[in-house]
Amino acid sequence: FPRKKLNGYEGEMRPFKIIGNLYYVGTYQACSHLIDTGNGLILIDTGYANTLYLVVHSMHMLGFNPKDIKYIINTHWHWDHTEGTAELAGLSGAKTVIGEKDFEAAKKYFTADITVKDGDILSLGNTTIRFVETPGHTEGTISMFFDVTDGGKTYRVGTFGGAGANTLRTGTFEYEDCRRDYFDSIKRLRREKVDVFMANHTWNNDAEEKSKVLLKTGENQFIDETLFPKFLDFCEERLNNIIEEENIL
Repeated sequence: FPRKKLNGYEGEMRPFKIIGNLYYVGTYQACSHLIDTGNGLILIDTGYANTLYLVVHSMHMLGFNPKDIKYIINTHWHWDHTEGTAELAGLSGAKTVIGEKDFEAAKKYFTADITVKDGDILSLGNTTIRFVETPGHTEGTISMFFDVTDGGKTYRVGTFGGAGANTLRTGTFEYEDCRRDYFDSIKRLRREKVDVFMANHTWNNDAEEKSKVLLKTGENQFIDETLFPKFLDFCEERLNNIIEEENIL
């Protein structure tokens, strides 16, 4: 992913609080989100191995200790989200989590302590996360939904755990019927009300620009219930275009 160097580090982003107890500690290339549950930390995706030091540094900048991580949740098995998982789990003692159907593939990078499937719940401190199986990008992709409180209001946070189309082109399929599953996953996700869209990659929700606005003015553009359905529209249209292009060729 082309990216200018910031302060000498490839992909570095200034960490920030998104809303309530949810923080951004990832890089430009791969998102990592931190939840402070009041009874330990939950980290969602660790990113690339060669940028793990940036994730750890970002946590320290926000006043958090990586050794307080209790769970590392991996949205799907791909390297850009899991390469740092084994090392960070070793450092912190955290339990690692992945979708049941991605367990074997993820062994290339780590062996998960916990597998989750549709409807499973993970609770820690003030946070309860509900998992939804959303296959397509990988067979075991998991999306998640949880509440945060900020300024006396409660907001629903949600994510599409694996939205990429790189495995949906002919010749790149990871498993049969991935396209059908991807369309079905989008349909399921449309039923979810999401106030704060938590993305896998910064370009999915324009996180870098939104963070600059938030840090400079205090305006929180992450709170927008239209962002998630618009992103699902984009994902559906992109796959339809891929299919149309391949049929023409």
